[in-house]
Amino acid sequence: MASRGTQPVEVVDYDDRWPQLYAEERDRIATAIGDAVVAIEHVGGTAVPGLPAKPVIDLMVGVPDIERAGPAVAGLINLGYEYVPELEIQLPDRRYFRRGTPDSHHVHMVTMSSDYWDEHLLFRDYLRSHPQAAEEYGKLKRGLASRFHFDRDAYRAGKVPFIDTVVAAARREVDPPGR
Repeated sequence: MASRGTQPVEVVDYDDRWPQLYAEERDRIATAIGDAVVAIEHVGGTAVPGLPAKPVIDLMVGVPDIERAGPAVAGLINLGYEYVPELEIQLPDRRYFRRGTPDSHHVHMVTMSSDYWDEHLLFRDYLRSHPQAAEEYGKLKRGLASRFHFDRDAYRAGKVPFIDTVVAAARREVDPPGR
């Protein structure tokens, strides 16, 4: 079995079970964390019907203040999540967790008033309501996974221009110029 750092990038066809897997995990997290969390959202590729994705359920947990998220962090650890604090060097306003071998679930804990929260929801919702953009994104992901099969950083970096373009388009739809 490959270590986490060398796990291949695998993009698979959409699985109709992903929404149910998200709902089950959302409920487990809500029960474990309770009042420490404001909202839990399904994000990432598995959150867009029909979109090919890595078979990992991404959950975004919204908290009022990331600096006071200790009880929520403890709740996730108690559920069997691995807390990965070294990633806070890149994103200090996010707490990141993973579960499963290979990874089956990722949790991104962020402040609900953050750009991270807003941009992930804008991106997801845009792809859900624009099937052509979702199809283009699926093709991009498959191509990048084939090209960068053992380079997760290059795979992620290759998606950034598309994601930035979609988020900008989503912002224009939500708040059109001249309004």
